[in-house]
Amino acid sequence: MKRPKLEKDDGWSRHPSAANGSAPRPPAASPSDAPPPGGEEDDEELPEEAVLALIAHHEREVERYKLKLDAAERKLADTRSRLARHRGRAPDRNNQPPPPPPPVQKAAAPDRRTPPPSQREAPKPSAPSQKPPAPQARPQLVIPGAGHSRPAPRPALPVPKKSPSSSSPSLVQAPQRKAEKKPKREIVQREHQNLVQSVKKSSAPTTLKFYGGTLVSSQHKRKLRCLELCPADDQLVITSALDGMVTLWQVQSSGPSISLLSTTNCFSSKQRWPEDVAWHPDGDTIFAVYTADGGDTQVSMMNLNTSGQKVTFLQAKPHTKGIINNINFMPWSDTCFMTGGSDHAVMLWQERDDSWNHKKVHRDLHSSAVMGVAGLQQRKTIISVGMDKRIISYDVSAERAEYKNLIDSKCLSVLLNPSDFNLYMVQTGSPGRQLRLFDIRLRQTEVHAIGWKQTSSESQSALINQSWSPDGWYLSSGSADPVIHIFDIRYQGQKPCQSVQAHQKRVFKAVWHQTFPVLTSISSDLNVAIHKY
Repeated sequence: MKRPKLEKDDGWSRHPSAANGSAPRPPAASPSDAPPPGGEEDDEELPEEAVLALIAHHEREVERYKLKLDAAERKLADTRSRLARHRGRAPDRNNQPPPPPPPVQKAAAPDRRTPPPSQREAPKPSAPSQKPPAPQARPQLVIPGAGHSRPAPRPALPVPKKSPSSSSPSLVQAPQRKAEKKPKREIVQREHQNLVQSVKKSSAPTTLKFYGGTLVSSQHKRKLRCLELCPADDQLVITSALDGMVTLWQVQSSGPSISLLSTTNCFSSKQRWPEDVAWHPDGDTIFAVYTADGGDTQVSMMNLNTSGQKVTFLQAKPHTKGIINNINFMPWSDTCFMTGGSDHAVMLWQERDDSWNHKKVHRDLHSSAVMGVAGLQQRKTIISVGMDKRIISYDVSAERAEYKNLIDSKCLSVLLNPSDFNLYMVQTGSPGRQLRLFDIRLRQTEVHAIGWKQTSSESQSALINQSWSPDGWYLSSGSADPVIHIFDIRYQGQKPCQSVQAHQKRVFKAVWHQTFPVLTSISSDLNVAIHKY
């Protein structure tokens, strides 16, 4: 009579005890009269539940280690980027970031949970050991102004850093850009040159010799809208069009040649195309503006350093109505940009803790659409122009208008000279006198007026834009005709010093590259062209 009782007690004592080496089993699972060692029914039912629980446990472990692996990948890429900067190279030139992607695909897939963390933590100590040389690496990022004496815009500048799009490890670059941002903004300084004293003083223009152009299909399906040069690497340009696409190009000085790097859909939430685009000063992000109508998103950011979701939209919608006509980054130490809209307003957007805060600069100084905004290099003052024919100088720090200038024609855009910080150009709607030059110190006084006559159309479009040469002596302008007009501001005459045959239809804009003698242009013929001089 004691045997059955002992066997039953033995069976109950073995289940909860893990010391005897048996698998854990709930005591209520086996009947009291079943033999303990056999347990065939238990082996078929309970192990299945235990195995399922074990599988779930391992799946959670795999997910946890995948997250750790991703974090380690980001730290590794960040460390390598720092190392590249400390050695005086741009982050993209150490194409060693591609080594991180293979481990992401291969090391995370197997069920190895211990090797990846130790494998990823090894490069960490290299970061602090490389920090002391940082001050030596900074001067390489300086982009000086052009030489004084050269009539042609061929400044001797340092070799530009490689395309940021080539350094495309799929990692979150915002914190990294934030860390680099301040040094870059502090280092990029230009030397002021007094060009105003030579404006309109020469009886004969100095012309440039052009060697023909090369046309390449823009790959856009509808008319082009914008062309912008990267401020950090002038081999890179972007184009945008009414098809909502923003296309990244690389221009090589040898040849010269131009090649397409990427195309990104930048339609807004309401399927609007970008009205204007601008590069972040660091050259890693492209900003675009849209419209304030219908509750649409107003500003987007396209990150070139990510392979995932490239385009994000700012939640703020400060403009109240109409098209946002212009976006422009300010040449100041703190990273910020201005937007001008059809609601007569100028908005300031400042980067704070990896986010963008907006602030109204003014809304009542213009009585019509604001078409352009530009910031002075030497102080926190902006110049805004509008369809109301007004040019307004506004002190952002003091929050007051310095002066207002009313001219005889609508103002379509404003452009500051890259070498003389007191000189700026305003595009107007007056045929033959489209471009007006002003000195910020003389306020309402016009320094020079230049322009062209159009054969195909008399109307002046705000889609036609201008660009300064790197040395500040020349202006290039698009036209309703298929030519690029070149102006020498030292020349007394009002006509272009030369007109370069460039496209088959009207030319929207032609930009000067900073480090090699090439102009890149866009046209309504849906082509991008490069012109060597």
